[in-house]
Amino acid sequence: MRIARTAACLVFVSCVLFIVAKSHSADRHGSPRSGSWAIRKSDETGKIDFALMEHRRDGMSNYQSEWPMSTFSGVDFSKPGKQNVHFTISRDDGTIDCEGYLQDGEGAGVFYFQPDPNFPRQMHAIGFDVDEEKQYAMTVHDVSLGFAREMKAENIEGLDAGKLIAFRIFGVDKAFIEGLRAEGLKISEADKLVAFRIHGVSAQMVHSLHQAGYNPDEDTLIAMRIHGATPEWMEQLKKCGYYHVDLQKLIAFRIHDVSPEFIQQLQAVGYSHPDPDELIAMRIHNVTPEYIADMRARGIKDLSVEKLVSMRIHGID
Repeated sequence: MRIARTAACLVFVSCVLFIVAKSHSADRHGSPRSGSWAIRKSDETGKIDFALMEHRRDGMSNYQSEWPMSTFSGVDFSKPGKQNVHFTISRDDGTIDCEGYLQDGEGAGVFYFQPDPNFPRQMHAIGFDVDEEKQYAMTVHDVSLGFAREMKAENIEGLDAGKLIAFRIFGVDKAFIEGLRAEGLKISEADKLVAFRIHGVSAQMVHSLHQAGYNPDEDTLIAMRIHGATPEWMEQLKKCGYYHVDLQKLIAFRIHDVSPEFIQQLQAVGYSHPDPDELIAMRIHNVTPEYIADMRARGIKDLSVEKLVSMRIHGID
């Protein structure tokens, strides 16, 4: 359904682009940055799916995300049927002037971007260099002067204009940073903060690990999220008798699929509590409960984990 809506919006854009652009050509001075916009309904209450598309000689840019309906002053998204719309998104960086049509709350049209000539100078005074491309992206993602000052005050390493845009895209803000620092993380790298957001490292996750007696560093937290070694998964391991496994070994558990189910199956065939290194070795060398049962059926019983792994390494089936 969403793909069909997108296609419909793009077709609609192609129809209205020439008409609206032609009407503006006579009364606009210069060549402001322009493109097309499309609006679709969102599954999230109070928001719409808003896209800005630009066709240029070097390719196409497409910014698409959920925007609050309140951003579009004067637009009635609940109005049925077809309506002409004209709205302006005004921000510190510049204005995005849009017009076109909506049909039952969805539609498309053209936009013109007018950068604020004072914005680059104001950002430079804060400590950020902004070119034309970044100013447009900052307007789209609402990188305001206030947000720039707020992030500058957090003393973040590697913070530049591009990282400010990334912060907005992925939701790195003052509350997120201070929440992590309140849990004892001395996080100060812009790239790490973005990685935390991308992979889902939260203050709550850090808090849960601290309560469990762990004190992970930033790289370990990211690796845990990448491989799915979450506090919730660790609780399942506790039920199997593994209460405080080293975090690097827990990551290896996930990489090699040492799961609670695997441990329970081993326990069912008499291996009540192999140590973490043994569990990892069993998975690497495919020492499964089925293999153990097959060996027993052939009269080979009561073997240590070390012997079972050695048999697999030497191809004893």
